[in-house]
Amino acid sequence: MDADLEVRLAALEGRVRELEDMLAIQQIIARYGPAVDSLSQAQVAALWARDGVYDFGAEPLRGAEAVGKLVELSTHRAYVERGCLHSLGNPVITIQGDHAVATGNSRVYIHEGDGWKVERAAANRWELVRDGEGWKVASRTNRLLDGTEDARLVLRSVDRPLK
Repeated sequence: MDADLEVRLAALEGRVRELEDMLAIQQIIARYGPAVDSLSQAQVAALWARDGVYDFGAEPLRGAEAVGKLVELSTHRAYVERGCLHSLGNPVITIQGDHAVATGNSRVYIHEGDGWKVERAAANRWELVRDGEGWKVASRTNRLLDGTEDARLVLRSVDRPLK
């Protein structure tokens, strides 16, 4: 094989791997909504790394098992009992080796009367790591888009380098 073809093939393989990684990360984020809306504790926990963290503004949940148990929180159960939908926007994804960051937004819709209302709108930063099982959430920071600086800082983190 000539040198030019080898270089082009290596570049193509790199681009395909990056696309596969981006799709895998998008799928993790996309799976979150159906998992929490269906009260699937095991499915939620499976998205997180064993020592992963979810910081939603209260006491952070630490460890995949604890994150999975968020579906048992009284506030979450109340949403599901009324009818809810967690909808996550298409994030901006940055990948560096086995680490990635996805920054975007989310909404929680609640069934009310004959329609739906947005109960929560939030800024999100997902930090992910690749391990032997593939991509997992190392941490998620979620801040309400309520006009405070906290949410804007999360959204500005789209340009913050990975650790």
